[in-house]
Amino acid sequence: MNDTENLSEKAKSLQQLLASQQTLLLSTASGSGVPDLSFAPFVRDQAGCFYIFISELATHTANLLNNPQASVMFIRPESESNNLFARERAVFNCNGREIGRNERLYTTQLKSFQDKFGEVVRLLNTLTDFHLFALRPESGRYIMGFGQAYTINIKDGKVSPLNN
Repeated sequence: MNDTENLSEKAKSLQQLLASQQTLLLSTASGSGVPDLSFAPFVRDQAGCFYIFISELATHTANLLNNPQASVMFIRPESESNNLFARERAVFNCNGREIGRNERLYTTQLKSFQDKFGEVVRLLNTLTDFHLFALRPESGRYIMGFGQAYTINIKDGKVSPLNN
């Protein structure tokens, strides 16, 4: 297998990791810079943008409204990992934007949420404290294990060896 084929297989592994997840780990920061780590169910569009539908009761909502920078992580479950020091994972640095309820994109993505997560989304949509956010990746890293770190090309999903 040549290097191009090898990198193509790694990009496929990345897409399989993302497709295997229904939630993402979400890192945000408060206005004073205090970090917060949480999770949220997500959907993803064809362009690779992640969407989350979250309540004002959650700290991460206020954080995103005040500071649109966030990181998201997808990680292989412990039970599926051979070595817990080298779990497969992908991390994306994202720019967040609230999608207004009057935007066409809101309706489109809420339908995607309902298709993926069922009728609970219809109920959540009746609650005025829920906000839809688009988290657009700006950069990404994919770690397959020890010595296997890659930069993710956000435009096409290809990976290349991480340059230190």
